[in-house]
Amino acid sequence: MSLSSAKPDKIRELIRNEKLFGHTSGMAKGYVQANVVILPEKYAFDFLKFCFRNPKTCPLLDVAETGNASFPIYGKHADIRTDVSQYRVYRHGELVATPNNVRDLFTDEMVSFLIGCSFTFEHALLEAGLPVRHIEEQHNVPMYVTNIQTRPSGIFHGPLTVSMRPMLMQEAIKATEITARYKQVHGTPIHIGDPAAIGINDLDRPDFGEAVQIKENEVPVFWGCGVTPQSVALAAKPELVITHAPGHMFVTDVLESQMGD
Repeated sequence: MSLSSAKPDKIRELIRNEKLFGHTSGMAKGYVQANVVILPEKYAFDFLKFCFRNPKTCPLLDVAETGNASFPIYGKHADIRTDVSQYRVYRHGELVATPNNVRDLFTDEMVSFLIGCSFTFEHALLEAGLPVRHIEEQHNVPMYVTNIQTRPSGIFHGPLTVSMRPMLMQEAIKATEITARYKQVHGTPIHIGDPAAIGINDLDRPDFGEAVQIKENEVPVFWGCGVTPQSVALAAKPELVITHAPGHMFVTDVLESQMGD
């Protein structure tokens, strides 16, 4: 079975049964992939406002009802406790665990959020003949914490995280035009060119994911990244935040063409 053409429910079933691990880039062609944030209800409104104030890096797709493990639009039959291949658990600003499910941590007071992911628009880039280097090299996308600060909300504050894909400048222009249609999954790039201008000192040492080859005459192209809440969790230090592991996305039931319907 090709994971590129597999349906979302099949991918989630494999993940739930611990038969599929690793990052989800390139899977479920045509379907929206999402970042995950799960936290106690007492933090939910402030986090909702945080997403509203930072739509470029945290474009909100769907929110579950308190204590509910599925989503009204993007995953009616999903289980957010099990359907991500690896989670990250933060307590008081420290990463304490990276489990394959969070059944034991999920309570009736938890609220789950889905945030748009740039993996969604990668199929459109590939179909346009543009390079997506981490897919070519068969590993996770490189992600970097920048010196750009998010707009705070309540306790939530911290630096913006970006994902990077190298391209020739003319390809970057075309990629910008394509991703302008994908506002719900980060949209156009945050920055193109000199990484030092946004506080990135070494492209060979990403904060998350894996480095990619940058070929002659290529420039780094940076998009907002839904891993930002993990940087924020380190800065804000709430008592508990559960996220996906970088690159291990929640594969939704919604087609890219249905976004905004």
